[in-house]
Amino acid sequence: MKKFAVVAAMATALLGSTAVHAADVEVIHWWTSGGEQAAVSVFAREFDALGEDKWVDTAIAGGENARAATLQRILGGDAPGAAQFNPGRQYEELISGGMLLDLTPLAEKEGWADFIRPASISEACLVDGHWWCVPVNIHSWNWAWASMPAFEKAGVELPTSFDDFLTKAPKLKEAGVIPFAIGGESWQINGAFGVIQTAMLGLADREKILKDKDLELAKSKMADVFTKFREFKQFSDEGSANRNWNDTTNLVVTDQAAMQIMGDWARGEFGVAGEVAGTDYACLALPVEHPTVSTGGDIFLFPKQSDPAVEEAQLKMASMMVNPQVQALFNNAKGSMPIRDDVDMSLADDCMKKGLEIIKDPANIAVDAGRWLSNDTTGQMNDLVAQFWADDSMTVDAAVEQYVNILQTAE
Repeated sequence: MKKFAVVAAMATALLGSTAVHAADVEVIHWWTSGGEQAAVSVFAREFDALGEDKWVDTAIAGGENARAATLQRILGGDAPGAAQFNPGRQYEELISGGMLLDLTPLAEKEGWADFIRPASISEACLVDGHWWCVPVNIHSWNWAWASMPAFEKAGVELPTSFDDFLTKAPKLKEAGVIPFAIGGESWQINGAFGVIQTAMLGLADREKILKDKDLELAKSKMADVFTKFREFKQFSDEGSANRNWNDTTNLVVTDQAAMQIMGDWARGEFGVAGEVAGTDYACLALPVEHPTVSTGGDIFLFPKQSDPAVEEAQLKMASMMVNPQVQALFNNAKGSMPIRDDVDMSLADDCMKKGLEIIKDPANIAVDAGRWLSNDTTGQMNDLVAQFWADDSMTVDAAVEQYVNILQTAE
């Protein structure tokens, strides 16, 4: 009996030495709202279904907070297995410092360059001929979300332009509806400002100002943008100061507010609430007269690890994220558009179909400003626009002067 126990123990040890070592992959992200959680659950479920490796979820509210935690962990020698960032310059120091897993062999094997589109999305991860991250979606800021019952209650039609909305806003207010819903965080305020800026400047002048840092053009054009933005404030509500984006979206979902300017991730909140596009709410691609799509979104990067099993699992996760079926499931839940156009979008609602149609024409694509501006410059602009929104005593001329100064010193 004793001899049998020894043999069994030896066999168990041998099996353990040849078995595949499963890995836990910690993933840091900031998807905490209802629609966002539904979307990230797709990734977690699909990754866990691949085998023994496990998705370990670390959700940190707020993109800035999540990115800061990730950078601190990486620099402190306790890097997570994967982390969400936005495409742009947020992770350029991690690339130059050699802190990220090079995904190039996997990308070349699977042909990422052949199916990830548009170019402004792939270029965020394909740096100096190497793939350093995985784009998972295309998010556009250029949307307004409107409660159809709220407009009906006020007896007015959906707006056909920003000026048309401002004309109808008093009637919405008289009907007891918040005309313009916005949250108090600086990124929300700056995002809405950017949409109005794009609409008023057009793509060419917008690029000259934000990419080429054309100071003279900024001096001549930005006053109209700040003036128009201030017109919207009179139709917002006092509760906006301490409100996050998804609670603001919920005001539109519950017909307490008429309209919110917010990226297409808001569509996920309507979906979770069981709202139907075209019946309960309208998605207005902006500007309504000539809709554009800004190519923001989300990427995942994979910090280097010392455990080969974790690295193997990281590569499996990266491959899973661009899988056609996963792309369809994830983006339908998230409200975003897939980074490839060969996926089954039969489940796509009217809003996503509208975005997919717009993005077909390169002339409709507005490159996300984060591709051109450093984190520091973006932060300065966010602070300026938030200050202008909050402080009515700040003049348009003063705002333009500060804006031009930020551009002049931009990195």
